[in-house]
Amino acid sequence: MKTRTLVATKGTDIEHNWQHVDVNGKVLGRVATEIALRLTGKSKPYFVRHLDCGDHVVVTGAKDVVVTGRKAAEKIYTSYSGYPGGLRKESFTSLHTRRPEEVIIRAVTGMLPKNKLRDKLLKRLYVFPGSEHKYMDKLKVQKIKTV
Repeated sequence: MKTRTLVATKGTDIEHNWQHVDVNGKVLGRVATEIALRLTGKSKPYFVRHLDCGDHVVVTGAKDVVVTGRKAAEKIYTSYSGYPGGLRKESFTSLHTRRPEEVIIRAVTGMLPKNKLRDKLLKRLYVFPGSEHKYMDKLKVQKIKTV
């Protein structure tokens, strides 16, 4: 005998809303968890793990995001090309000054599930370094309040 849910979620039942997050002066890790929850759709009542239930998330103010402790001086981002000598290392401060949106994208990527849905979820994440963005017409008045 199989266990069944009362209401099965189908792909046609899912709606992807647009949400705005302003990270100006907020802590990187705390904001990244909120963004990851909105991208996966875990805050929705019809959430299921095998479907893409999340929303589009527009993040502004990435250049003013804050990290706590000594992370600004000690955090290192690494990437490896697969070739000998292809290991690249970059500190948080240099990546944050060069590409502030990449810091938020990497933090959120680490909090998403490591499966086939990750790329679909990341396509709905839009990060901008300042307060200006091109999705004002799609956003409603609703904004996410973060800690």
